[in-house]
Amino acid sequence: MTDKGSGPSADRLSTVIKCAYWFALMVMSAMTIASFVLLQQMMTEQQRDAGILQLSGEQKALSQRVVFLVLAASKGNGDNENLVYSLRSATALFEKNYDRLLALTGADFHSPNVQDPASVDAVFYGKPYHLDHFSTSLAANGWRLATAIEEGLEQEGQGATYLAGRERANVDRTVADATLNAYEALSTRLMEQAEQRRAQLMSMHRKLFMLSMATIAMIGLLVFRPMTQMIVRRTGQLVEARNEMAFAAEHDSLTGLYNRAYLIANFERFLSDMRARGERLAVIQIDLDRFKQINDTLGHAAGDMVLSRTAQRMRQACRAKDICVRLGGDEFIVLIPAPNSFTSVQSATTHLLDTINQPLTFNGATILPGASAGVAIFPDDASRSEDLIVHADLALYSAKRLGGGASAFFSGDLRAELDHHKAFARDIRIAVADDAFNVFFQPQVDLIGGSVIGVEALIRWRHPVRGTISPSIFLPVAEKSGAMADIGRLVIRKAIAQAGLWHRAGIVFGRLAVNVSSAELREPDFESFLFKALDQAGLPISCFSLEIVESVILDDEKTGIAHKLRRLRLAGIHLELDDFGTGYASLSHIDPDQIDRVKIDRRFVAGIDHHDANAKIVRAVIELARALEIGVVAEGAETQAQLEALKRLGCPAVQGYGIAFPMPGHETALWLTQQARMVAGLPPSSQVA
Repeated sequence: MTDKGSGPSADRLSTVIKCAYWFALMVMSAMTIASFVLLQQMMTEQQRDAGILQLSGEQKALSQRVVFLVLAASKGNGDNENLVYSLRSATALFEKNYDRLLALTGADFHSPNVQDPASVDAVFYGKPYHLDHFSTSLAANGWRLATAIEEGLEQEGQGATYLAGRERANVDRTVADATLNAYEALSTRLMEQAEQRRAQLMSMHRKLFMLSMATIAMIGLLVFRPMTQMIVRRTGQLVEARNEMAFAAEHDSLTGLYNRAYLIANFERFLSDMRARGERLAVIQIDLDRFKQINDTLGHAAGDMVLSRTAQRMRQACRAKDICVRLGGDEFIVLIPAPNSFTSVQSATTHLLDTINQPLTFNGATILPGASAGVAIFPDDASRSEDLIVHADLALYSAKRLGGGASAFFSGDLRAELDHHKAFARDIRIAVADDAFNVFFQPQVDLIGGSVIGVEALIRWRHPVRGTISPSIFLPVAEKSGAMADIGRLVIRKAIAQAGLWHRAGIVFGRLAVNVSSAELREPDFESFLFKALDQAGLPISCFSLEIVESVILDDEKTGIAHKLRRLRLAGIHLELDDFGTGYASLSHIDPDQIDRVKIDRRFVAGIDHHDANAKIVRAVIELARALEIGVVAEGAETQAQLEALKRLGCPAVQGYGIAFPMPGHETALWLTQQARMVAGLPPSSQVA
């Protein structure tokens, strides 16, 4: 396609071509109009010349008639009255035509052309023709003779004879011949001039035609040729862009493999083809075991390189008719049509994993991608595309539970597990609808003085059949089934409402901490929901904090959660980093501009009294947090020995069974009241304020 720098140049070329096109169009229009005007002028001139020639011929004939009538009348032959009438008519028409002839030819006695023998003016007024003189004389003699004859007829009626007028009206042969010669010369001059004008007009017409043809050639060369080239080029660019768009619509931009949209659009067609031919289709779902660790430790550039190389290796390990798809992230699917047997599918899967799991190098670092695979077979395991993907995914996680780097086939046990999972997810949705989840609270206390610095809200669920179910069991299912956001809002709403009651009752609880998942933070109205809940409960913002896990911080570049967390913190919401040290974040991710407190994970607290490695890790976190002026809370302190060890390491606050178990709201209120009295040195009270 056209590069970015060619855009302005192409626009300028387009503008120049448009201007040239309109200029050429105007030139062609002007030439067409000129040709039309010239043709009209030529036709008009020809009609005018033809009229003048016809009039000149009539005058020549009339001059001879007048001469004839004059001669006949002079001899007194025949019927004089009829001769006089004919003479008068011929003379009148002769004079009239002569006046028209003068007007049409534009002859002028004072014109300098009178001296030019080839001009019409010379015929009228110059030597040797003197047409004007002879025509005038002929007409005058005709009128005098007619008058004389009429007067003679009157005299005869009175008995006398009158001859004087006749003598002066005689026309001799010289006048007649001179008039005839003059009109013949006039016709000749008129024909010559007409021919000259016609030749000039034809010459102009030829020149205009040649100019039009040259203009058309120039337009074709300078306008239409570049325009055609540009159209061909732009058409090629459009076709290329269309092909690229079609490719992009069905292919992953990073790996070049087919994408999820392509799979969704064509999967059922693949199954229909297999069903029609009575063949099987193997669906292999592949996931990279350590991709998140690669992204978090080496950066997204390394992650992209791993994905690209994985895609290349998949293509190398597959047959030409196999279909490789990137579902998203580090998840891939390979469709193997018409496998020979289950053994061949197993061999193909093993070959795929062996190829993918080869070490990679990035900036001098060796990367072991570690891929696992799950396999489902059509039509043995499912007949619909959605079920095949779910079954392959379930087999994939079965392989991951075995330690990763292996493959697993969908089986009856996995089907039972899937049914159980579906039923469990359905129970969770029912529990959300029935508001069946409860919120317990676990206090956080200062290790030195014992004062309460906060309480963490923890979700609990008592299933009507299975009894109490641990959050570690039902929360992953809720997250997979898409119910996590609804459960999170339920916990936030109930926890804030309870804390609002404590606040109005004057019970000191420090800050209420509520865990929030990335699914909740991605909700577009999360901020408005949170502030509305705080406002309705009357709980100050300063008494509330959100606990986020490391993955939320590490993924915020792609999810856009970082901006939302910054807005919440600017509004006064405290942010705490939960389970620090269990993910792939390093100490460099602790930013005092983003985090108010870190919580040391219980796995480091466990055995802290007799494991030096755990103690060193906890000490390093405490010292770093102190240097950055960030609060620290240690989770999971269960024994007095652990509490003493944390105190020696300088940990400022602690949370765990060694302090208090998670309790319902009313029990927490009683515990908080008793703790406040104990810190103040007052005797325990049996009533809750």
